[in-house]
Amino acid sequence: MSTKNEQLFLQAKKHIPGGVNSPVRAFAGVGGTPIFMHKALGSKIYDTEDNAYIDYVGSWGPMILGHAHPKVIAAVKAAAEDGLSFGAPTPFETTVADTICALVPSVDMIRMTSSGTEATMSAIRLARGFTGRDNIVKFEGCYHGHSDSLLVKAGSAMLDIGEPTSKGVPADFAKHTLTLPYNNPQAIKDCFAKWGDAIACVIVEPIAGNMNMVIPTQDFHDTLRAQCTKAGAVLIFDEVMTGFRVGLGGAQEYFDIKPDLTCFGKIIGAGLPVGAFGGRRDIMQGIAPLGGVYQAGTLSGNPLAMRAGIAMFEDLTVAGFYGDLSSKVDSLMDGLQALADKYGISLRTNKLGGMFGLFFVQDGETDTPQDFDEVNACDMDKFNTFFHGMLERGIYLAPSAYEAGFMSSKHSDEDIRQTLHAAEAVFAQMQGDRQGK
Repeated sequence: MSTKNEQLFLQAKKHIPGGVNSPVRAFAGVGGTPIFMHKALGSKIYDTEDNAYIDYVGSWGPMILGHAHPKVIAAVKAAAEDGLSFGAPTPFETTVADTICALVPSVDMIRMTSSGTEATMSAIRLARGFTGRDNIVKFEGCYHGHSDSLLVKAGSAMLDIGEPTSKGVPADFAKHTLTLPYNNPQAIKDCFAKWGDAIACVIVEPIAGNMNMVIPTQDFHDTLRAQCTKAGAVLIFDEVMTGFRVGLGGAQEYFDIKPDLTCFGKIIGAGLPVGAFGGRRDIMQGIAPLGGVYQAGTLSGNPLAMRAGIAMFEDLTVAGFYGDLSSKVDSLMDGLQALADKYGISLRTNKLGGMFGLFFVQDGETDTPQDFDEVNACDMDKFNTFFHGMLERGIYLAPSAYEAGFMSSKHSDEDIRQTLHAAEAVFAQMQGDRQGK
């Protein structure tokens, strides 16, 4: 690690808690010092000394067209010249809303926010207002932003009322949150049998991306849809990470499930700060000014984000875009798996669209993790070794074993070749270290 980078981190820690403005950036899970970046282009990001890294984080998902895409940059520049924010409606908000409603059949109406956290928080409030109920259901290992009701984990028993996992969250808030094991249809049935009449909504990552990438079974989603429909609860898909990422119609298209509400993140603004929630017309009409559920935001529908999103969707809707993106992910994952097998490294992968997951399972384990407990059972030390080995060789992966990876349309065959070359060197080193013990 360069002296300059160490100095930047020390300077940041003086007035920024932990030296970072989002915890995962601190490298707490992998150890070491975070790298400070100053620019990005295409598939690469560059640190403050202009060292290039092939980037598989993509600002945590939204950079599906790669960094600093010329069309997106041009749209943002044009928008900035017209004014940064008006606090009034613009036609660009309508264009983005029309586009999303056309691409995602479950969305009849949509409201823009400034972040994914705002979107999930508002969707839950709307579901409570619509149903007149208080309880919400979430799943272990799924992250839906940092609003109070969602920073909750399960108690000692599967159906216990949750306890807060962050200081500052009142127990009175947490008591309305039920936390279930992910990808477990029977747990859903048991929960609704006990609490069904009091459940306002279920919020779920339809494909988990915050415990690495876990793709649940079709039965899990079929059960969720059936139980919510039967009990009159609102089914909320948190597609902040998967929306327009795993496919043009998101995870709901992949599973052929129609949620009642869907939350989207900064991908709809090509990476600028934005979020949105939308869904059934009868539910969305409960939001002010039409209904009694209050939600607002001075920067909601910010013109820079809207015009960037319009430019991005022009490329996403071109025939073959997601097929090409998936092929790139296939090449990378298949190559990594072959190399891991060659060097006796216990690696399992998941992939869909432009999203992927890497799991360093325990030696002898052959299955890909299916829930949070199985993810927790992975060998975190192996991941940390792999992460730092790849970083030293110019490959930037998410600095946590609990985060998914992302491919962009700008990643080239040469990028993938270089990534696999780096991985082979790291796997060989890991094999040697293990044999030397």
